[in-house]
This record gives sequence, structure tokens and C-alpha cells, in this order.
Amino acid sequence: MTQYIVKRLLQTALVIIGVTALSFNLMFLSGDPAILMAGEDWTQEQLDEFRHTMGFDRPVLVQYLDFLQGAVRGDFGMSLRQKQPTFQLVMDRMPATIELTVAAMLIALVIGLPVGIFAAIHRNTIWDGTVMAFALLGQSMPVFWLGLLLAMIFGVRLGWFPIAGRGTPAHLVLPALSLGLFVMAYQARLIRSSMLDVLGQDYIRTAQAKGLHRNVVLVRHALKNALVPVVTALGMQFGALLSGAVITESIFAWPGVGRLTLQAIYAKDLPLVQTSVTITATLFVLINLAVDLLYVYLDPRIRLAK
Repeated sequence: MTQYIVKRLLQTALVIIGVTALSFNLMFLSGDPAILMAGEDWTQEQLDEFRHTMGFDRPVLVQYLDFLQGAVRGDFGMSLRQKQPTFQLVMDRMPATIELTVAAMLIALVIGLPVGIFAAIHRNTIWDGTVMAFALLGQSMPVFWLGLLLAMIFGVRLGWFPIAGRGTPAHLVLPALSLGLFVMAYQARLIRSSMLDVLGQDYIRTAQAKGLHRNVVLVRHALKNALVPVVTALGMQFGALLSGAVITESIFAWPGVGRLTLQAIYAKDLPLVQTSVTITATLFVLINLAVDLLYVYLDPRIRLAK
């Protein structure tokens, strides 16, 4: 177990270094970053001075090492447009993004898991077909289209929920629903498939033959093992929620990291884009590390294999 944890920690460290390298290279995807960030009316002298101030006239490897050294200390530089430390700007918006992501995940799990279990128990019935049809529909709807649809129906026409801003629990309902319904549909289909696979195992039939109550068999014997692939998928789904939050936060004017990143892209504020990408990707990697470690505890066979 200890060897596996150390191995995963080392792998995570390498991935985070790779993330910083990729986010750093965002500055150079379109050529000279100084030209991209410069004003339209800048003279050549102003451009040269800006390039020197930002350090773009130094070798790329030296720039990356300086960026990596600053990132370890939490120093990602200053925002060109807002004239504030980019790390502080991203961290100020992070609670809003985490709040939205957690709410969307809770919606996906609280609704998706029971629905998937219900469909598995009633397999090949009209209930199973209906649930899976809605799940397929939920996975087919783009996040931006669903967000606009929810805002138009429940916000504009019915007036049940506010469609912009953050402050009350009511502000959270529509963006969390639009972000969480896709994951909910995925989780419902995944838990149904996993439950059907587990319910066909010999130890389930043995438990039933011993006369154990149906609910005991489902919860104690079937559900625990069926949750293993669900937990594994949670890390990837968390990343999907973070990426989908960029669109959702823009639609509902939610003051999170996604909206901040989009505004930075429009403003050509590359240091801020670089910082938000680095922090978000690092958070995604750490969440996946936690899920991998939890996965080992849920399934002893994985622990023994490692």
C-alpha cells in the first residue's frame, strides 16, 4: 500500500510539472506574446520596452524556470489589465467555482445514483426504458443550450429563479442544474450497468439463497462493489464540470474562475489566463489522486494487485 501511494504521489508531481509546462507554453502559441498583448497604437520602442519588462527577450527555458520557481511560491505575476497579482484574482474567484461544481456534483449523485439503481432493479421493463431514455437525452444536450433553455423558462418566463449573479441559494439553482444534468445522466447509466454486472455474480446468488432480505443484498453486497467504477469516474467528471463551468458561469454571470478566464482571454491578459489554467488543472490532478487512493480502499483486489 505504501509503495503504491508513493508511486502515485511521484506520478502526480510529474503530471503537475507537465501542467505547468503546458500552461507556460500558452504564452507562445500565437508567436511573440509581447505583440499579442500589446496595444494597437504602440510604437516599436514601447513594444521593445514591454518585451524587456515582461522578460520575453530571455531564453524560453530561463523564462520557464523563473515561472516554475514563482509558481511554487504562489507568485504567478501581475494581471496586465487589472494590475493585481493573478494568483489572488484566481483564488478570490475559486470559492464560487467550487460552490457551483460541488452543487452540480451533488445533483448528479443524489438524483443519478438512485435512478440508475432503480433502472437496474427493474431491468427490461418500461421503467428501465423510460429512465434510460431520459438519461440518453440528458447526455445529448449541450451545456450551453441547456443553460439558455433553463434561464429562458424558469428565469425569464416563470420568474422562479434569478438568472444572473451570486448571493442567495436561488442564484445557484439554474447554473448547478445546467452543469449537473449531464453528469447525472452519465452516472445513472454507469451505476445501472455496474449494478447489473454485480447482480449477476455468484456471491449475490449465494446471499439470496441464504435467505437474506432483498434490501440487505442490494445495499451491503451489491451496491458497495457497484460503486467502484462510479468513484473512479468521479475524478474525470469533476474535470468535466470544471471545464463546463466556463460556459455555465458566462451564461449566468456567475463570478467564478471560468468567467474570469474567459474575460482574460477577451482582454488578451495572458498571465491571468496562464494562472487560471495552471491552478484549475492542478486542482483536477489532485482530485484524481484522491479518487485513485479511495479506489484502492474500496476494492481490496486492486490493492493486492498493486
